[in-house]
Formats: sequence, C-alpha cells, structure tokens
Amino acid sequence: MIDRPVTGTEKPTSKSTDATATNRDIEAAQRVFRLEADALRIMGEDLDEKFAHAVDLIDKAKGRTVVTGMGKSGHIARKISSTLSSTGTPSFFMHPGEASHGDLGMITPDDVVLALSNSGETKELSDVLNYCSRLKVPLISITSTMESTLADNSACTLVLPPVAEACPMGLVPTTSTTAMLAMGDALAVALLDRHGFTAENFQVLHPGGKIGQNLLRVGDLMHGGYDLPLITADGRVSDALLLMTNKGFGCAGVIDADGDLIGIITDGDLRRHMSDALVTLNCGEIMTENPKTIRSQALASEALGLMNATKITSLFVANERTPVGILHIHDCLRAGLT
Repeated sequence: MIDRPVTGTEKPTSKSTDATATNRDIEAAQRVFRLEADALRIMGEDLDEKFAHAVDLIDKAKGRTVVTGMGKSGHIARKISSTLSSTGTPSFFMHPGEASHGDLGMITPDDVVLALSNSGETKELSDVLNYCSRLKVPLISITSTMESTLADNSACTLVLPPVAEACPMGLVPTTSTTAMLAMGDALAVALLDRHGFTAENFQVLHPGGKIGQNLLRVGDLMHGGYDLPLITADGRVSDALLLMTNKGFGCAGVIDADGDLIGIITDGDLRRHMSDALVTLNCGEIMTENPKTIRSQALASEALGLMNATKITSLFVANERTPVGILHIHDCLRAGLT
C-alpha cells in the first residue's frame, strides 16, 4: 500500500464541521419551501374575477391554447401546455424565439395565447404580442409586474405575488416559476371541472404508462361474443365439459331461458359431483348459483382485486344479469395490472 503524501493543504474534518454543513443545507431548503409556500398562499388568497376571465377566454376559444415563454418561464410553459392537453384543453407550446422566424404561423385567429414572463418585459415576446394584436387573438399573461409591456398588451393578466425569489441573491427563478406552475395547474383544473372531464376521458388520453393501466376498464380487456362459455341450465354436463375445454377459461356460465346468468360450473363443481352418472346430469344440478360478476365499466384493477380476494381465475362480466363477457386473471396481468 502506498501512503498518500502529506501536502500540508488538507483541512481536518470533524463531525461538528459536517453537522454545520448539514444544518446550512437544511436551512437553505427550508427558506425555499417557506418562500414558495408563502407565494402560493398569497396567490390563492388574492384570486379574483380575472382568473375566471382567463378561464372564460380559454374555454370560449374555438382553436387551441398556445402557451409561450422564454428561459425558465418557457420550461414552465411547456409543462402547463402538456397539462392542459392531457385534461381536455388542446394546447401546444410555442418558443418565442422560433416564433419570430416563422412559427407565428402556428397561431390562428381561433386560438388563445397564454404568455409567461416574470418581468413582463421579455424582448423575445414582442413579436408574439404584435402578432396577437394584429390578428385580435386573445392574450392572457402571467407576470409579476402589472405595469409592464406584457400586461399592457394582454386581454387578461394574472399577477404573481410579490414574494422574493428563494435564492440568497434573489435572482434565480424559483418562487416565481413555482407560482407560474401553480397558476397553470389551477387554470387546467378549473377548465377540467367546467368541461366535466371524467376518468374515462382521462384514460382515453393516457392509454400508456401506469396511469393508463390503472384506468383500464373491464370492457377493454374482456372476451365477448363467440368466446363466451355459456350453456343453458338443462344442458348436459358432458356438453359443459366440452365447452370448458374448447373455450379455455376453466369454467362455464349457466344461463336461463331469458339469457340471464344464474350459475357457474367450475372444476371444483365437477369434482364435488364426481360419479359415473356425472356426464348425464343437467348443468343446473351441479352449478354454483349466483356467481361473482362485475360490470363492464368497472376498473380492471377492481376485477383483479375481486379475483384475488375470492381466489378465482375467471370472472363473468354482466350488465344487470346479462353476461356480456368474461375476464381471465391473465388478461389483467398481460395489461400490466398488479
């Protein structure tokens, strides 16, 4: 082992030094949380009819909500646009620098523009302001300065609270961007509520990922039509055996003359009635009555939970008492439900 040479420049470390650094880190973080929380609290308390006006402008636009901003405000604008689109308000982000080089053509007279700038004097937004004025496109601004170029050219201005940025220099966009983000979320949720946006709508827009999996409906996964293993109560058990083998669900649903599900035959029912005369019996004689069912509009995760709780692998899907499908536990697992 080679000893590390002593240079005389090393500073001794100690637990007390480490503790001091840790305390400073925690105090810095607490300052950020305190200032940003203060900004959100003040902003919520100061909301007035201007917020409702902004919601009206977006809601009444026949086109899309074009969200724009430069620098850190631009990053927040992208997120706001994404949130709007995912909750039923079509939107896209437009970079203000690119707008001056042709992307202004993305804006139509049917659109509404949401512009973000803490100072309200972002020079890259000037061409966007002029273009909106020329086409009479409604412009909503989010800024901390009511006496600004951006606010003066806006149909509606949402003012950020007068809370300092969280960095010690008061320069790095922190508190202001947090407030912008929260204001964008508030607009999206208000619009979502106004449109009656439902979990079903959300699932349509989020078919992938964990969100899409959690919002899958039983009807999205079930087998129906020809795949349904159904037999009448007066049908022979021998026919039920063939049906169970051909369909591959390990069970057969028993229906009455009206087509309503009144029972189920499983491997367990066959074992419990095992005898030489089994295949000559009617299905109604060995079936388990009132089987577990689930609605086609129920969440697939609910169906998986029911199958796990009752230790079954197949579940009939019935609207009222009429069977419309069957769901196997493997269907849920293949969809990524756990």
